[in-house]
Amino acid sequence: MTHDGKDSVWLTEEQQRVWRAYLLGSARLNELLDAGLRRFGVDLAEYEILVVLAESEGHRLRMSELARAVHQSRSRLTHTITRMARAGLVRRATCPSDRRGVWAELSDEGRTLLREAAPDHVRAVRENFVEAVRPDDYTALGRAFASVADTIGTS
Repeated sequence: MTHDGKDSVWLTEEQQRVWRAYLLGSARLNELLDAGLRRFGVDLAEYEILVVLAESEGHRLRMSELARAVHQSRSRLTHTITRMARAGLVRRATCPSDRRGVWAELSDEGRTLLREAAPDHVRAVRENFVEAVRPDDYTALGRAFASVADTIGTS
């Protein structure tokens, strides 16, 4: 079926059902995870920044690399890092090899918060995502979203 005589094709009922289930499920999961992390004074986006920094060599990344890793625009990341630096979770440092470059570094306070929040967060992910999906569906979901990511590429 086309839309308004153009080349757009409507989703089938099944495609629409799956799409809406994805939107609702991902929104509810993100809201639940975000609420759980707020008890520790961070939101889901800030937690992801802490995780990426903790997993990075030297617990630091250039701001441009961090923006790509957490899928945020540089300007949004700059605001988030500023807020997190005020809270003592990260700090900014000038890149020694490129004085124009700026690093975001995980602070001791950020590392402590991550250690405290991670068990609850991982438990919530496990209970509400990993264990909520049948193993064969979970594997298919991984393949499906790898395909989506590959199709869209990086921006």
